[in-house]
Amino acid sequence: MQRLLLFTFLLLNFTSFGFGQSIRVVDKESRQPIEGVLIYSQELGISRLTDAKGQADLSTFEGINAIQVQMMGYESLKLSWAQIQSMNGVIELEISPLVLDFAVISASRWEQNSQEVSSKIVRLNPEQLSIRNPANSADWLGSSGEVFIQKSQLGGGSPMIRGFSANRLLYAIDGVRMNTAIFRSGNLQNVISLDPFSLGKTEILFGPGSVMYGSDAIGGVMNFETLQPRTEGFSGNLISRLSSAYGEKTFHTDLSYGGKKWKFVTSATHFGYGDPKMGNSGGPDSYLRLKYAGQVDGEDVEINNPDPLVQVGSGYQQLNLMQKAEWKPNARSTWDYGFHYSKTTDIPRYDRLLEERNGKLRFARWDYGPQIWMMNNLKWTYQAENKWFDQVKVIIAQQYFEESRIDRRFESVLEFDRREKVNAYSLNADFFKSLKNENYFTYGLEGVTNRVESTGSERNIESGESQKASARYPDSNWASLAAYGNFFGVLSSQWKIQTALRYNWVSLDADFGNNTEFFPLPFSKASQQNQSLTGNLGLVYTPEPSLSISPVFSTGFRAPNVDDIGKIFDSEPGAVVVPNPDLKPEYAYNFELNLNKHFQNKLKIDLTGFVTYLDNALVRRPFELNGEDEIIYEGELSQVLAIQNAAFTEVYGIQAGFEWALSRNWVLTSRYNWQKGTEELDDATQSPSRHAAPAFGLTRLTYTHKDLRIELTSQYSAERSFENMPEEEKSKTFIYAQDENGNPYSPAWTIFSLNASYQAFSFLQVNAGVENMGNLRYRPYSSGIVAPGRNFTLSLKASF
Repeated sequence: MQRLLLFTFLLLNFTSFGFGQSIRVVDKESRQPIEGVLIYSQELGISRLTDAKGQADLSTFEGINAIQVQMMGYESLKLSWAQIQSMNGVIELEISPLVLDFAVISASRWEQNSQEVSSKIVRLNPEQLSIRNPANSADWLGSSGEVFIQKSQLGGGSPMIRGFSANRLLYAIDGVRMNTAIFRSGNLQNVISLDPFSLGKTEILFGPGSVMYGSDAIGGVMNFETLQPRTEGFSGNLISRLSSAYGEKTFHTDLSYGGKKWKFVTSATHFGYGDPKMGNSGGPDSYLRLKYAGQVDGEDVEINNPDPLVQVGSGYQQLNLMQKAEWKPNARSTWDYGFHYSKTTDIPRYDRLLEERNGKLRFARWDYGPQIWMMNNLKWTYQAENKWFDQVKVIIAQQYFEESRIDRRFESVLEFDRREKVNAYSLNADFFKSLKNENYFTYGLEGVTNRVESTGSERNIESGESQKASARYPDSNWASLAAYGNFFGVLSSQWKIQTALRYNWVSLDADFGNNTEFFPLPFSKASQQNQSLTGNLGLVYTPEPSLSISPVFSTGFRAPNVDDIGKIFDSEPGAVVVPNPDLKPEYAYNFELNLNKHFQNKLKIDLTGFVTYLDNALVRRPFELNGEDEIIYEGELSQVLAIQNAAFTEVYGIQAGFEWALSRNWVLTSRYNWQKGTEELDDATQSPSRHAAPAFGLTRLTYTHKDLRIELTSQYSAERSFENMPEEEKSKTFIYAQDENGNPYSPAWTIFSLNASYQAFSFLQVNAGVENMGNLRYRPYSSGIVAPGRNFTLSLKASF
């Protein structure tokens, strides 16, 4: 908080500003300045964004022959320095309903044109965040129609990408790896720690990304870039948002100041959610919340819910803070500092609160304790043309994570609190070297270390006495060292190549001393060292400017982490997961073919086919502890399970979509995702993969006219029948509907939403909408909580 106050003080008192060689970007028709235009050089790997006045300092671009000017919703330009000089300081952009190319950084950690990347990458337009009003960053990803979102509770959101989820997907924030040694394999809620209001750029890289991002990047990489300070003077935004189905009250503010050498941006958001109300149209009655646990005169009782549509025990609150500063001491060097902080209140685990045992609720309480994430990162960017590099980026980051699980069995006086703290440190050094004929080479080094501390306590709620209890994890150290390189080459006017290679060394040391008095483990310590070599090769073939065909072969890996080898936890009713230190990395082998075609800037079609093989897959299987296949855990006889290298997994599917500019004002967009996954079982039979979601997608019709934008969206998901249900999901009858044979299954669903945004005044934007207009009662596949019913939203955005 002291840092935040210091930066705010500097922001309010620093007054000098100026420009070197500046340019102004405007709308060709209205002549209004355009904020957020990306101006970059792939030749040298440098970039700038225009400020609220449409201005940007281009002094570092002097002499460059290929300068890209890009903005979502406008036609891109490729200009030389001489052409820019001849424009008298003004660049005009023409409105284009379709976006044919854009800059991405996910593929190489440096900005490059999307049309020169062989892998499938999706960028979410930050301009659409206001109109879509996502409740959190998980919903923001889901609004793309490319990512399936699972939720066990309201305070959650676990993305599923190409049949993978949780610790097989990687999150990166401002170039820093977010994944830690305790990211688990089930469902993961850490993405909600990111404030969607603070995001400037969101990219989704599909398929293995281990070459650039290391362990865990098997199914994909979600890369987030947060707000950057404006170029000149003061500016800011104030946003308030209400929603009916959640009882939501959200408030956000961001302030930015730019001077000649110093720039600052401050962001703060408070989210408040009540208990959501499900729909009342269609859907099974088994989804209703008929009763919930409460206390009367100190005794646990089951309380009849007066409104079964209300999912009692779901609401929570969250606070996000961000402070960034940029110092540019000279034309070659830039220093960027970022501070991020997120904290939630207790988040009730809704699906656990539905479980029953012997006709009664199983839990009186099951909460995720406050989820805390804090990051400090310092980035140094330096430009100097020499034989080793043209530009270098060095990022040093420190992150702190804290989470806990608090549970008490119904009619028990013992409440358990298991708490984890992770201190993560990382160093990335990335180098960019331009070669002849638009070829370039990037390379880098990465070092990451995690320190995990885990404790457990048991409290008698009647006497108030507390004592030590078993911990979820061993106290551990996890470390990773890596070197990687990436080459982009222009083979001819029609062929381009991008290939990369990474060597990674991972170590893990775990001390189980915090659990030896509770479980007779056959070991007290465990140590691992693993090495991995991954690579990718992609080609881009453009037989004509409007068509590209891109085959890609890529590999990925995930080294066992602390959650894999050391977890002790009741994963499902009547089962407990125990440690297994004898694990090896799992490897992914992926092939995909991407096809992109556009017709006279009116229709754009894309199609991707992919297949991924996961060898030596880390999966949960029956296990024995000291020769016993059942043990007593928290007073309950439970089957023993452990993570093991016990499966071979295959996932294949297609991703397809189109954008059709019906006219200057109307655009029709559609996305469709189909995937099928299979996993080996112990008896050599096959089971559908848990994280291969049913076919899903969306269709969206958009109308834009001057200051008005309207979106009509249909979102849909196919059925997951009992026959196609993963084996580990079949026991979770409390979250699924029942078919005509009484077996659990996940019904298909389709919802319609209408959202509108209107720029009422130059300083005020009004956003309103109604989601799930038909008030459908539905529960997305594998989710614990039922989706909200008809939801009216209203937000106001004041800018200055």
